[in-house]
Amino acid sequence: MKDFKKYFIITTTPDQVYLALTTEATIQLWSGDKTEMKAEPGTEFSMWDGSIVGKNLEFEKDKKLVQQWYFGEQTEPSIVTIKLHPHAQGTSVEVRQTNIPDADYDDIVEGWIHTYMASLQEFYEGEPDTGN
Repeated sequence: MKDFKKYFIITTTPDQVYLALTTEATIQLWSGDKTEMKAEPGTEFSMWDGSIVGKNLEFEKDKKLVQQWYFGEQTEPSIVTIKLHPHAQGTSVEVRQTNIPDADYDDIVEGWIHTYMASLQEFYEGEPDTGN
C-alpha cells in the first residue's frame, strides 16, 4: 500500500472550491460526467460515471472533506482527505490519499494530477477577475 500527497492551486476562493467538490450539479459541470453526491457523512458517492466510488466520511464547510474510496476487495480503506487553504492566487488544495493498492498507485496519481485536479483547475481558469 502506498500514500499520495500533493498541493494544487485553484484560482477561486475556498468556499467555491468546497462547493465544487461537494455539490452534485457543480461536480457534473467540471467533470463532464454523471455524478452522485450528497454532502452528508455516511452517504455513498460516485463520480466520473462510476470510475470513482466510495463513502463520504466527514465534511468541514469550506475547509475539508474526507472520503473512503473503494478498491475491490481491499481490506484496509483508502482514505482521501482534501483540505482547502486560502492562497494568494485563490485556494491551495491539499490532497492526501492513504492505502492505495500498489498496482493502482500510478493510475491514481495520474488521475489526481491530469484528470481530477486538472478538470477543476480548468473549470475556474475562465472565471472573470472581480478585482477582489
